[in-house]
Amino acid sequence: MAKTIKKSDLKNHIRDIPDFPKEGIIFKDITTLLQDGAVFKKSVDLLAKKFKKENIELVVGVEARGFIFGAALAYKLGIGFVPVRKKGKLPAKTKSVTYELEYGTDVLEIHEDAIRPKARVLIVDDLLATGGTIKAVVELVKAQKAVIAGVAFLVELRFLKGKNKLKDLPVYSVIKY
Repeated sequence: MAKTIKKSDLKNHIRDIPDFPKEGIIFKDITTLLQDGAVFKKSVDLLAKKFKKENIELVVGVEARGFIFGAALAYKLGIGFVPVRKKGKLPAKTKSVTYELEYGTDVLEIHEDAIRPKARVLIVDDLLATGGTIKAVVELVKAQKAVIAGVAFLVELRFLKGKNKLKDLPVYSVIKY
């Protein structure tokens, strides 16, 4: 008999790792959620339920853990998946954006032909923290003249106020801390 998983149960499957990747940070480790098939399925089902009526044509997933949820969600919705990767990882011609990190800068890229103009897309990542990475992805998608139907996360760390960088977009997080 399959176990019934409630949305409120999902937090119980995310473990805290203190002082990772550096002292003072409490890392939200989702690998324990991914290890449980029923729990992982529930998290993807909740994302799909939220967006199934939004006429989304593509899911854009952010490297690396955004690929896990983005690809599963695209499969569940029966639509395509577009990866946004770190610089130099995509084989065809790309568009790129440089963004600020707390310790420097980084570059994200998308194939320049990955999204047709006016396509309705959903951007997916595993976690919303300060919002810098996802803001850069939004810039890449907007540069392709796509319509961003929403931005979705498994986890949102509300105290870091990353959602403030996505003011004009619908944001959905399954789990909030």
